[in-house]
Amino acid sequence: MSATTPLPEETLHARLEAAMAQVNRVLLGKPRQVKLAFACLIAGGHLLLEDVPGVGKTTLAHALAASFALDFQRVQFTSDLLPSDIIGVSVYERESGLFRFHPGPIFTGLLLADEINRATPKTQSALLEAMAEGQVTVDGQTHALAQPFFVVATQNPLDLNGTFPLPDSQLDRFMLRLSLDYPDPSAERALLTGSDRRELLTRLEPQLDGAGLAALHRQAQTVVASPALLDYLQALLAASRRHAEIRVGLSPRAGLALLGVARAWALLSHRDHVLPEDVQAVFVPLAGHRLVSARGAGGDALARALLAEVAVD
Repeated sequence: MSATTPLPEETLHARLEAAMAQVNRVLLGKPRQVKLAFACLIAGGHLLLEDVPGVGKTTLAHALAASFALDFQRVQFTSDLLPSDIIGVSVYERESGLFRFHPGPIFTGLLLADEINRATPKTQSALLEAMAEGQVTVDGQTHALAQPFFVVATQNPLDLNGTFPLPDSQLDRFMLRLSLDYPDPSAERALLTGSDRRELLTRLEPQLDGAGLAALHRQAQTVVASPALLDYLQALLAASRRHAEIRVGLSPRAGLALLGVARAWALLSHRDHVLPEDVQAVFVPLAGHRLVSARGAGGDALARALLAEVAVD
């Protein structure tokens, strides 16, 4: 696959379908979550996977990287992890008398930040500039990251011992938060009787590359959002800001992210325009981790309440 010759649109979409199909063969019984993950990447966002251990979070990250031919790095976040362990460090070289920057694992196409909430807030914040700006600054020098660059982070919501909850500013950098949940009985039987997931990952073939992913991103940006659709989207944003149960509603940046991922979802649904159903499909994964409750309710429940209360004109 050439990185310089653009693929015809028909071929591009055929390979996108092939990429989704092969990820679904590895991560069984989760077609909606896989589609949401693809929409997040196509929209240029970062992904937070929050669930119990052993349900396929790491497998999904590996499969995404393999399907898009992205360089892959994994960092196991722990309480003693330092920002320099992620970003890199400048080392003095005696021969030249100069400091030379040695890049850390963040210089990759897809970074898996495993158990991100086990690291200290200082180390968590080291990802902020990278996720927002696509660059890092070390000793006053700015270093651009690879493009495309995606962070897929995991955290276990049940194990609170030795964890540091992500602050709102860090959560907001993740376009979507997904939960994979336990497999249904048929999918679990297929897991029990099928090949080892690690072996299946080694068989995955790149269906697209960074150039193809960039082309899909550009296509998603051209998906039409009508004035009526924007009215509905704005109504959801406004409702989140005045709701009695919500202390902090959705920001303008969240609104832009909602429009972007809804366009990507529409593209994955083979349409050139956004429907209210596209906004509804992505709203809870986008809004749930951004909404701050006034009385302790869960963010996902608040997001579903907003969908129920805001009418589609």
